[in-house]
Amino acid sequence: MIPAIVLAAGASTRMGRPKALLDAGGKTFIRRILDTLSDAGVSRVAVVIRPADPAVTAAVVASGFAQPVVNPQPDQGQLSSLLAGLTAIDEPGVDAALVTLVDVPLITSATVRTLIARAALSSATILRAVHDGRHGHPVVFKRHVFDALRSADLSVGAKAVMRAYGVEDVEVPDPGIARDVDTPEDYASLVFPAAARDPRPY
Repeated sequence: MIPAIVLAAGASTRMGRPKALLDAGGKTFIRRILDTLSDAGVSRVAVVIRPADPAVTAAVVASGFAQPVVNPQPDQGQLSSLLAGLTAIDEPGVDAALVTLVDVPLITSATVRTLIARAALSSATILRAVHDGRHGHPVVFKRHVFDALRSADLSVGAKAVMRAYGVEDVEVPDPGIARDVDTPEDYASLVFPAAARDPRPY
């Protein structure tokens, strides 16, 4: 079994409002991602959020599909959120965890299925989505590296584990895997292409 972890505990400082609740084609970012995972056949999802974030918690619960998981110290970095999610989903029968970001709302269910299918066949312990030479999310971490993630330096993050164990890049026809949304300009370009050329703040 490969459950998913969605990292949504960032402070959204550059965006100025919670990215999880931004609109992406009539759905919030978080709902779009959860629907994508569900369509791909993922049966269990942990969404890692900040403490005292009732609006995002409500959005996760409303999906009827995912479990909100609070990272009590989200400012320790992204790896701290990954570990909070790992604690929530790790149980007997879990072979790996598929990790993605709330910042990357346009990944497709085909991409998720491709990564999960490849993980079942590959001897690699870490696999990540790649499109036209650009790597992004989701990333699959197999159980073999769970302890390495848990003992990694929070200030360095998962990159040290990825360098130590190596990564298999899985090419997918999905530019959404590398479309991070971190700023109002990123968002305007993603959702409202004409607004990206407008000098006024969105």
